[in-house]
Amino acid sequence: MKKVFIIFSFLLIMPLTAQTRRPAFKSGEWLKFRIHYGFLNASYATLNLSTDTIDSIPVYHVVGRGKTTGFASIFFKVDDTYESYFGRNDGKPYRFIRKINEGGYTKDIEIDFYHDEDRAILKDNKNGKEFDIPVHDEVQDLLSASYYLRNRYGLEEFEIGQSLDMDMLFDDDGVYKFKLKFLGKEVIRTKFGKVECLKFRPVVQSGRVFKEKESLTLWVSNDLNKIPVRIKADLAVGSLKADLDGYNGLRNQFKIIMR
Repeated sequence: MKKVFIIFSFLLIMPLTAQTRRPAFKSGEWLKFRIHYGFLNASYATLNLSTDTIDSIPVYHVVGRGKTTGFASIFFKVDDTYESYFGRNDGKPYRFIRKINEGGYTKDIEIDFYHDEDRAILKDNKNGKEFDIPVHDEVQDLLSASYYLRNRYGLEEFEIGQSLDMDMLFDDDGVYKFKLKFLGKEVIRTKFGKVECLKFRPVVQSGRVFKEKESLTLWVSNDLNKIPVRIKADLAVGSLKADLDGYNGLRNQFKIIMR
């Protein structure tokens, strides 16, 4: 169960609609996911998007929360909060917050991005440390990446087997190299009905959390929203599955196959 919310967050990072199309999201979007660990209904995770300003810059503010519930919380308690402030106009991250408690493993990290100086200041509040990390103009944090890509990339730009590379900063390990491979389309059954999805596979680091480099599979709705619908992951111990359980405030119609 350790690092459940980081695993879930990979569900959100995938190429989506082109910049010239209707925006994929708006303030007020709310998504809820039900996460299963083996046979247990392990936890719920939510994403809530609103608007704000940082140093007079108009930004979106997304808050992601994950928490174990019921029987699973007896064995392993997870209480994670992630926040990202990213530009409403340029999609760049300006502030990232990560506060987690996973079975006693805790982190309290804040990152401020200074794009005009090509640097980010990471504060480790738990250990009283500060890091000055060089970054480039296209770096994203763990949450801003999803929303950035939802408005930047279109399916017509990708072929089956093609991959997208991206740099992310969300921890004191430094800039993380992320790679995502497009697998094609698939219709899956959900609690809302059948949904045509785009299927992806991220290439992740094996060993610490995941079973092997290609142990994650992701599905996102093949409509203008491109919201995450399902994730499956083989972990170092056991397996994890997350399904979209509720939504509100979508920018566009959520397409469900009725027949």
